[in-house]
Amino acid sequence: MIKVYLTRTGIITLLLLIIISINANSQTNDCQINFTATTWAEALKQASAQNKPIFVDAYATWCGPCKMLKATTFKNPKAAAFYNKNFINTALNMESAKNPYLAQEWGMRAYPTLIVFNPKGQIILNTVGFITASDLLRFGEEALRRYQAP
Repeated sequence: MIKVYLTRTGIITLLLLIIISINANSQTNDCQINFTATTWAEALKQASAQNKPIFVDAYATWCGPCKMLKATTFKNPKAAAFYNKNFINTALNMESAKNPYLAQEWGMRAYPTLIVFNPKGQIILNTVGFITASDLLRFGEEALRRYQAP
């Protein structure tokens, strides 16, 4: 049997490392948009349960502007905090599983297409192509305004 003895200093150091690790993990959550719903059906369920609109990043794996969105715009702290608070976020590869049918149903013509839906799956607002973080914030604010309008 191996016995481990920790001094008071060792315990304090261990606790500090744990706290720093937890703090670092919590900060990374708002450093990028968290795409929590992995399927359209799951997004609809979450949106209905939380009474939030759905933000969809409709992308293709070969799409350069899609990759740029993921590398830059979606990692902007202000945009991330706004979208993580106000939307059910889902990123859908429109060329896999049943998603090509969704692309047809939604009338998509290019990638990336960013769409905001209400919890019933009705389109509120959409845009096509790469956009900056400030444009994404304006897009989200307008979608939220339309969603909350009577």
